[in-house]
Amino acid sequence: MQDCPTEPAQPKAIIPLLPYQQEDVESEARFRWNCWSRQTGKSFTKSLRRILRGLKRGRTQIFLSAGERQSRELMAKARQHCEALKIATEYYDNRFFKGLSVKQLEIVLPGGVRIIGLPANPQTARGFTGDVLLDEFAMHAFDREIWAAMFPTLLRGDGELDVASTPKGRGNMFYQLRGNDRFTASTLTLPEAIAQGLDVDADEIRSAMDDETLYRQEFLCEFIDETTAFLTYEHIAACSDPTLVPCDSVEQLGKESRELFIGVDVGRLRDLTVIWVLAGGDALTTVGLFELANVPFSAQSALLGELLSIRNVRRCCIDAGGLGMQLAEQLVEQFGAHRVEPVTFTPALKSQLAMGLRVAVEAARIRIPNDERIRNDWHSVERSMTESGHFRLSAPRREGSHADRFWAAALAIHASETSGGKVESLTTQPLQFARAGAW
Repeated sequence: MQDCPTEPAQPKAIIPLLPYQQEDVESEARFRWNCWSRQTGKSFTKSLRRILRGLKRGRTQIFLSAGERQSRELMAKARQHCEALKIATEYYDNRFFKGLSVKQLEIVLPGGVRIIGLPANPQTARGFTGDVLLDEFAMHAFDREIWAAMFPTLLRGDGELDVASTPKGRGNMFYQLRGNDRFTASTLTLPEAIAQGLDVDADEIRSAMDDETLYRQEFLCEFIDETTAFLTYEHIAACSDPTLVPCDSVEQLGKESRELFIGVDVGRLRDLTVIWVLAGGDALTTVGLFELANVPFSAQSALLGELLSIRNVRRCCIDAGGLGMQLAEQLVEQFGAHRVEPVTFTPALKSQLAMGLRVAVEAARIRIPNDERIRNDWHSVERSMTESGHFRLSAPRREGSHADRFWAAALAIHASETSGGKVESLTTQPLQFARAGAW
């Protein structure tokens, strides 16, 4: 521990803040609701606010994030603030939340004040008494259960609550809280932040994003209607697990004891190749996720060969249209048609695959990481009706993906449904011969 003063210097003198950030940090409001655009320093501001409020009030601060990766990023910002303000700290990242395989990150400040960072779920939300920051709350899986578990902890000692997020549809608690008059509300769009000194080129972001609906949601703070979405954000949140961290190496997957099913959506230059690996059980669990951008087909083939060499991989369904045709043929030749199924997308088959994914989501038969890229990818698939009265599925190309994660997951589910299953034998009656005699 460093020899540092217990009271931090004034943040304005050390950490440069824009007017909207300064207002938020200095607010005395007990309950705050912040709907801020991306790239405006939301997590930076909120983590600073809670550190200063914690020191002033002498209370533990609980940071609940959408997942483990987000929790680590938020706590990294908190540590940077402490260093800039010359606050003595001790940091722990080797503890687990009691009863769960969930990493509990902790910063201990002077006077015994603790900053605790956790991926949010109903159990972690129930575990502490203190002030709470719900970071990117619209992205939390089980947000209503988290709210029910967490809110009573605020009643002791006049607990404070900050709820901050960028919009993600209307089917969540963050949207519901926007009209709660108990909260001091702050909505900040990207143009408004720029007007207060944020050094960002809004036109460049809008042009590069090339998706007006997504830009309005992420940067203009609009709660977009989800009537055309094939999977709503609420659907996706219901099957998201903030504690789930998929393997990204063949060696790790080789230790998996359950049966494995693989879906592969093939890309090369414009799109990703996504390899989605599900483990069988009561629910299909995402245990592996490989995203390959601009990777030569020889390297893609080598990786898939290693994956299919894992003994308990039961079946792989691979996109065999266009770019994927040669790759699929090579894998069938190497591993056999009983393990590798080439799939050529047609409108009817795409509808069948998409419905398979949707049924699994609605029936809670699939678990996925709570990852923003997956969430946006799955939500990007839209349904519309053609002039002939048939439904059509389409998706814009976003963030280097053309719903590649969606189709890889759908193919993995298809692989689990078309698997032949375990080899079994069953005798229903004594064996009989068709004619007498010795054979």
